[in-house]
Amino acid sequence: MRIALASDHAGFALKREIAAWLESQGHTTEDFGAPGTDPADLSDHVYPAALAVARGRADRGIFVDGVGYGSALIANRIRGLTAVVCQDPFCGRLAREHTDSNVLCLGGKIIGSAIALEIVRVWMTTDFLDQPKYRERVAKVAEISERHLVPLEELGLSGR
Repeated sequence: MRIALASDHAGFALKREIAAWLESQGHTTEDFGAPGTDPADLSDHVYPAALAVARGRADRGIFVDGVGYGSALIANRIRGLTAVVCQDPFCGRLAREHTDSNVLCLGGKIIGSAIALEIVRVWMTTDFLDQPKYRERVAKVAEISERHLVPLEELGLSGR
């Protein structure tokens, strides 16, 4: 899979560990920054990575900031993205099984690399539970997005 990665300065080190693990598993990564540990605005890096997922340039995204919520707030404003914050593997599994999430957000100040890598492993290897109740729930969320979020095409952002 093609994975878009992004972080701010607080998530930089963990993002690099995640990238190395993903690549060791045969995935391709594209890093949208931050380029180091100097202070960086999260939106400058998460927004382009989120667009890469929305445009189909990446299959999924993994974004790391201090606690994960900033990344999720940004990503969930992009139509077609379902960003989740996970702090343990159980939540990572449910986030894929129940919501078919395509963006994982982690908190580099909250969890250590061992647990983060296990969350990534579980999230990357768990399939959506393609059952009526979960399809209906996902469809309801998609309907809300369609009603309230502007399509990328209308913003002139649909191209790869």
